[in-house]
Amino acid sequence: MDRIDLVLMLMQQHMNQALHAHQYIVDRRRRRRLRRRAARSIWVRNWISRRPEHGLYDCLMVELRNEDPRAFQNFMRMPPDMFDEVVERLRPALTKKTTHWRAPLDPGLKVALTLRHLASGAKYRDMQYGWRVPHNTISIVVREVCMAIVDEYREELLKPPQNDEDWRQITDNWMRRWNFPHVIGAIDGKHVACKAPANTGSDYYNYKDSSVSSSWRSSHLTTSSCG
Repeated sequence: MDRIDLVLMLMQQHMNQALHAHQYIVDRRRRRRLRRRAARSIWVRNWISRRPEHGLYDCLMVELRNEDPRAFQNFMRMPPDMFDEVVERLRPALTKKTTHWRAPLDPGLKVALTLRHLASGAKYRDMQYGWRVPHNTISIVVREVCMAIVDEYREELLKPPQNDEDWRQITDNWMRRWNFPHVIGAIDGKHVACKAPANTGSDYYNYKDSSVSSSWRSSHLTTSSCG
């Protein structure tokens, strides 16, 4: 056997080994997928399917709307009329097609889930029991609703001044309401508990509260507003 035949034989053996290894990985992944499908015994848990009878959106919020609008406002951070307006404006973006597998979530439920999460900061896994919506679905819904809010209200509420007259209107509003002349905006702050990144020095130190530990500090975020 000459040198060329030896090289060809080794190359063939290497290719065969690589092919067998690839086939083994493909088969293992296929078996894993089959095991996962077999382990899923139910498509929707029974307690989740009883959302219309016991969920917060269909029960508590209906009671608050009819009996205690102030409590509804405290729960959603807006009165019922404003909530209905937001739902109607976001409905086209949040409405999904009904399939043979399951009915889509109502746009009102999606908005209520998002508002309650933003107002309370509750974790998805904690919210899923009262609202009877799986936590992974809530995580998708919150992002979907936030994007829909930005798209719907961006031009109306986040539109910057376009000309000199718009800027003058802002200064007039500040003067009339706060008696501050020549003001076009203000900077506000929000303390958010977070873990300070490494090597940031005092950038994330909360000087207003010395009791905060060095490992968990409060960052000071600034947002500007006009008018």
